[in-house]
Amino acid sequence: MVTAEAAEPATAPAPTPRRRRRGIRQTRGYRAFQVVNAIILTAVVVVTLYPFVNIVARSMSHEAYIIAGQVNLVPRGFTLDTYQLVLSDSMFWTNYRNTVFYTVTATLISIVMTTCYAYVLSKKDLKGRSALVGIAVFTMFFTGGLIPNYVLVTSLGLKNSVWAIALPNAINVFNLLVMKAFFESLPNDLEEAAAVDGLNTYGILWRIVLPLSKAIVATMVLFYAVAFWNSWFAAFLYLDRQELWPVTIYLRNLIAGATGAENIGAISEANEVQAEATLKAVTIVLTTLPILLVYPFVQRYFVRGIMLGAVKG
Repeated sequence: MVTAEAAEPATAPAPTPRRRRRGIRQTRGYRAFQVVNAIILTAVVVVTLYPFVNIVARSMSHEAYIIAGQVNLVPRGFTLDTYQLVLSDSMFWTNYRNTVFYTVTATLISIVMTTCYAYVLSKKDLKGRSALVGIAVFTMFFTGGLIPNYVLVTSLGLKNSVWAIALPNAINVFNLLVMKAFFESLPNDLEEAAAVDGLNTYGILWRIVLPLSKAIVATMVLFYAVAFWNSWFAAFLYLDRQELWPVTIYLRNLIAGATGAENIGAISEANEVQAEATLKAVTIVLTTLPILLVYPFVQRYFVRGIMLGAVKG
């Protein structure tokens, strides 16, 4: 008869070794680095967000608290009357529509021209490639000057049109070089295979290169859109009529003290100075809001596009 002890194996199985913890070893120095890094990043976030949170709080506060300097992060004397005042101004909406139109048109032109120029420069066997790159880089350090640019735009008949804003700033050289580096990182075998299949240069760019370049294109769209949305100096120079101004000129006039708001007369003279303090805050919020709403949808392409364009693989 076999006992239970005899049925057991002579040797017990060896214990399973513990798996090593993956990742960086949690040393004392690394933990200290994490703490210091968290403190620095928190400080950066606070310094970055405070101005905007303060502007939002001021836009919803009563004018008396703003003049007294009692508004920080929380609205005092909560009111939305100034929002109603600005939103009821027809000139504000006219300038707002102009900004949307100028931004969309100028961004589209810039993306097309930057993409075509960058794709051409990415071809190492292109004759005169070094000269084309040198011409682009030269403009980063030397410009024609304010007066020659004004004379040129005026003589070409571009004044008081969207072309005065879009064409002189159509290509940003930094964006051009980033896209050029990205196109150079794409494998040449894909383009050679497409050429064998019968695609010409435009077909290769449209069907092969651009579908692989969504990240960098989205990043460049964000760069150009933010730049054109916030731009005001070109419109200040080349647009004479108020109905053609972008909303940034409207905001600039508010900050400079020339409000230009048609409904400002609805406020009594005794409260006009105080109302202007809230008007500035409200207009800043309404001007920056669209970019803040668009950015989260493009942000995931932001770092990826810059890294792909800056590091040649």
